Amino acid sequence: MDGNISISSAPAAIRRPANLLLWLSLGCIAVGVCGAVYAQLVGHHHAFGNTREMPWGMLIGVYAYFAIISTGLCLLAAFSHAFGGNRMAPLANRMVWLSIITLLGAFTVIGLEIENPWRMPLGVVFHPNLTSNIWWMGTLYGLAVGVMLLELFLIVTRRYGGAILLGVLAAVAEALANSNLGSVFASLNARPFWYGSQLPVFFLACAVLSGSAAVVLFTHYSHILRQRKMSENTFNGLQTGAKIMVLMSFLVSLATAWKFANAYCGTQEMIMAADALVKGPLATNFWLFEIGIGLALPFVILVASRLRSLQAMSSAALMILVGQFFSRYNLVVSGQIVPQNQEVVGVADYLSYMPTAAEYLIVVAGVGVVALGFVLGERFLDATFTDKSNLH
Repeated sequence: MDGNISISSAPAAIRRPANLLLWLSLGCIAVGVCGAVYAQLVGHHHAFGNTREMPWGMLIGVYAYFAIISTGLCLLAAFSHAFGGNRMAPLANRMVWLSIITLLGAFTVIGLEIENPWRMPLGVVFHPNLTSNIWWMGTLYGLAVGVMLLELFLIVTRRYGGAILLGVLAAVAEALANSNLGSVFASLNARPFWYGSQLPVFFLACAVLSGSAAVVLFTHYSHILRQRKMSENTFNGLQTGAKIMVLMSFLVSLATAWKFANAYCGTQEMIMAADALVKGPLATNFWLFEIGIGLALPFVILVASRLRSLQAMSSAALMILVGQFFSRYNLVVSGQIVPQNQEVVGVADYLSYMPTAAEYLIVVAGVGVVALGFVLGERFLDATFTDKSNLH
């Protein structure tokens, strides 16, 4: 051993970039923790860009972003494990691990964002509120990550029968948690642009889109890191993931169009919130990143390449994940950006919000947790990821 954590049974040429990524991810986590400590010392109302009028900011969107990716990965893994013989089966074990680490990334962001993070686990256990969507969301996501860790242990120890059962349980918990996450927004009738029954289902559609993109991207990066030639079965699995991306890109685009159609038939506040995205302060984020880079361009790339190019599929997956990041940000900000007292003379049409340095640092910490989990997975779980026996 050279004192560094390195990928087992790998030449030095592969260990070096893995170790570099390891220390880079640890540095990202340390920087993010410093940002959270700074926020605790000076006060969250000074460190973050939130205001009384706009209490939720970028970090709520980033938490939802990682949590939604985790749900998609968990659902796809459960389907691949429970229904054998499908082409995504070679990716299923990796999806379980990716689902765990993205959910840990979500927990990192929300844990560093709230002012009293130690109250969150204590409140969930000792002060349950069965009428709260947020309580159910936290409880179900906590249950899901615990069940997935146990599922992963059973996969590693080749006790596949129990692993399949736990995988299905985790998928149910994640789906319910994800819909509760959507309901946290959708049940707020004081925010008309969020209010309604669409968001919980929309979040599940985004979960499948994001999860398929994540497994394509991370599987490709794994082979780049290891300088390993991709097997035909793995490539076939990525093609299936890319087909899911094509389908879900279309469905999410359709759902987005209907969201705006309903908004423009709604109240003045709903119209103004939609205008903020279409031609207002969020227009660049919406048209360039969420729609252009996140939905339209990946769809064109995948269809034009006929899913025959690994680079095209990986590039499209990265674009989708970038677009989904901006989609979560746009959702959080657009629902609050219209002042609730806009009828008062002298009130601006839109509130202003700009993420602060401390918020960006906490986002970096979440990314660092996911990157660290990716490296550790390559170090310790490569045999599990490439196990041809799988769960079938």
